Amino acid sequence: MYTVENALSEPWLPLMRELVRVNQAFSQYSDRHIKRLGLTPAQFDVLATLGNTAGMTFKELGIKTLLTKGSLTGIIDRMEDKGLVRRLSSTEDRRSVLVRLTPTGQRLFEEVFPAHLKHLASAFGRISERDQKALARLLRKLGEAF
Repeated sequence: MYTVENALSEPWLPLMRELVRVNQAFSQYSDRHIKRLGLTPAQFDVLATLGNTAGMTFKELGIKTLLTKGSLTGIIDRMEDKGLVRRLSSTEDRRSVLVRLTPTGQRLFEEVFPAHLKHLASAFGRISERDQKALARLLRKLGEAF
């Protein structure tokens, strides 16, 4: 019988706690900077995904950003109100709607994307390249376990 006592003695439990803690720390670090750039994390995700592309359908955008269609619709609405994106009818499938950055959106992408990567680089730079590669390998291995 699997009990609370058994569960609390699992050798992977400290790993799970650390993974959650690191994920929360990364999100807070990243999100604070994105908000200073005048965007929500979801808007930044859409902007970064659409940057330097000819646009994507809602379906493609949802897959690449991991945002639900319901969330994505509201995010795109607000970005459209800001003049950052526009909706276009797909030439390949009239049922699909293409989302594309406007020239203003593309300029914002070119400004905020490198700035955010530089912000993240300052944190990741505290870890040696060798350790970064080892962590990436181990995280891939962890992902494969799920």
